[in-house]
Amino acid sequence: MSAVAAAIIAKEKHIVEAFRSVGATSAGAAVAPASIGVADHVAFRRLRQRAVLREVAPGALYLDEPSWEALRAMRRRVALLALLAILAVLVFAVFGWLRTS
Repeated sequence: MSAVAAAIIAKEKHIVEAFRSVGATSAGAAVAPASIGVADHVAFRRLRQRAVLREVAPGALYLDEPSWEALRAMRRRVALLALLAILAVLVFAVFGWLRTS
């Protein structure tokens, strides 16, 4: 994972924690992001695009926990598949090298 991607994911986790810390986890508890110290940057926009942060009124958002968990699960699956692909390439490379030796 690149440093930029890691930084964005860390910022996303910080934003999620900010919403959790004030209890903004339902439509009735929505808050203005600026009121909890959350700025409109890349990580914030990504969470909105993925429906992790949902707007119920202009400027009032809440954390959709199931969407956050689904995003995290999808990221874990992608990371696992990437790891398995790398492992498969390594295994084929080693067996190919052993056959030619």
